[in-house]
Amino acid sequence: MELKDFDYYLPKELIAQHPSSVRDECRLMVLDKRTGEIEHKIFKDIIDYLNPGDCMVLNDTRVMPARLIGSKKETGGKIEFLLLKRLDGDNWETLVKPGKRAKVGTVFTFGDGSLEAEVKKVCDDGNRIIEFHYEGIFEEILDKLGEMPLPPYITERLEDKEQYQTVYSKNEGSAAAPTAGLHFTEELLAKIRDKGIKIVFLTLHVGLGTFRPVKVDKIEEHHMHSEYYILSKESADIINTTKENGGKVISVGTTSTRTLETIASEDGRVREQSGWTDIYIYPGYKYKIVDALITNFHLPESTLIMLVSALSTREIILNAYEKAVKERYRFFSFGDAMFIK
Repeated sequence: MELKDFDYYLPKELIAQHPSSVRDECRLMVLDKRTGEIEHKIFKDIIDYLNPGDCMVLNDTRVMPARLIGSKKETGGKIEFLLLKRLDGDNWETLVKPGKRAKVGTVFTFGDGSLEAEVKKVCDDGNRIIEFHYEGIFEEILDKLGEMPLPPYITERLEDKEQYQTVYSKNEGSAAAPTAGLHFTEELLAKIRDKGIKIVFLTLHVGLGTFRPVKVDKIEEHHMHSEYYILSKESADIINTTKENGGKVISVGTTSTRTLETIASEDGRVREQSGWTDIYIYPGYKYKIVDALITNFHLPESTLIMLVSALSTREIILNAYEKAVKERYRFFSFGDAMFIK
């Protein structure tokens, strides 16, 4: 398939620059994946589409304040580091701007000097391996000095870091939020549980590769980034029991979906597991475990719009996106939601 097959027109003003003031009162498009029928709702109406015996799967990863603004120790030249993943000890893989200032052996300092970083290696893709030096607890220093690594299409500053965290975020390690989960409140989750829907958690630490554009014309030639996931035995057992009893597995977000489909066997079962996934889901893929998906509206020509197209059809999804533009839905990370049932 061609990359251009997943393009659509999006007016710039529909890219949400800030989250909804009340998480569960954003808009919700409900899409029938087989017929293409569309309903327009409010997000908290999602409960009306969930049935006792169903299981909803959420990603409990927590975003690190992974953006550090610092300066070269020798000259004072400004530098920006984006922490991608911890390798071992205090060594991290990072994205650096401007990269030409980050030569091996160069030392950078942040904030009041309580954190320093030394460049240890330049990777083939231009990323840097750096080693941090500090006294105290790294996470506390990072929380004080770091900023949220918002996607490049969000240009407004975030006043409250928690706005870019789900209310159930727990395991820190992501460079970006699992944004479909931003719409849930504690109250809505309680109502969903009270209705008899099981809520289970997995962890997938979202990497910045999720924003990396596809640069090949033939989508089959694209190579996915790798992300770390964990699924517990307790969660796996509940998901399996749901399938055995005829309930639906509703995945919240593309990150939960990628994890479930990585772990799932051909007969639609999952097991306790952790590891790295580079699963690439696009039309033609047969879902093994996910029956329905709660998601946001994704970038044109992105692997995420390919993933949701595989759950339905490309034509149905692009028609829904066209309707979303016409109805002035808000798009991307802080935007409105879609439920593909």
